[in-house]
Amino acid sequence: QVQLVESGGGLVQAGGSLRLSCAFTPDFRVVGWFRQAPGKNREGVAYMGRVLSERRYADSVQGRFIVSKDKSKKTLYLEMNNLKPEDTAVYYCAAGPTLSLDPDAFGFWGQGTQVTVSS
Repeated sequence: QVQLVESGGGLVQAGGSLRLSCAFTPDFRVVGWFRQAPGKNREGVAYMGRVLSERRYADSVQGRFIVSKDKSKKTLYLEMNNLKPEDTAVYYCAAGPTLSLDPDAFGFWGQGTQVTVSS
């Protein structure tokens, strides 16, 4: 049974940090983070494949966010640092076969978790 369950969202001040977690089943080829702000399209944030070299970030979060995976726990993490008000969105975990930041490349989605960054 496919499951992706996000946790760790919340309210934080600008400049602060949050860590999101995504527990996923089964062991997908690629697992990624996406976000959707009100009135905007869903966009890719970061993804990770089976090995560390298969990792990529959106330009908007490069240098501030870190994606990692605990294979034994089947959990994907997103460490978000130096958060900005424009990072406010619902963050989704998604899984699929392709190393891509395009949401259309992912067929399995979690329910999402809200991240709000106050100025």
